[in-house]
Amino acid sequence: MDFLKMMSQAKEMMGKVQETQEALQRLSVTGSAGGGLVTVETDGRGTVKRVAIDPTVVNPADVEMLEDLVAVATQEAQRKARALAEQEMQKVAGGLGLGGLPFKLPF
Repeated sequence: MDFLKMMSQAKEMMGKVQETQEALQRLSVTGSAGGGLVTVETDGRGTVKRVAIDPTVVNPADVEMLEDLVAVATQEAQRKARALAEQEMQKVAGGLGLGGLPFKLPF
């Protein structure tokens, strides 16, 4: 493969990665805990956008349980967002005939 062709493919891939990152920011992923009593919504990159807590789970005498539920729901939403991002980036890499990426992407 000649150098100019490699540079062209790299530029095309960078453009596709940028487009995919922007698309991921517009997506919504939800994680929940406590049977849905706590839900966390993130974008496709894992940035928390919203936390919803059912009032029945709010107990001033047991704040630790609520904190745990929020942490679990957040972790689940972020795990789903990472999986979604990896899936979308694989589409980018596959579409350019690169098969897979030999490095971990920074998001």
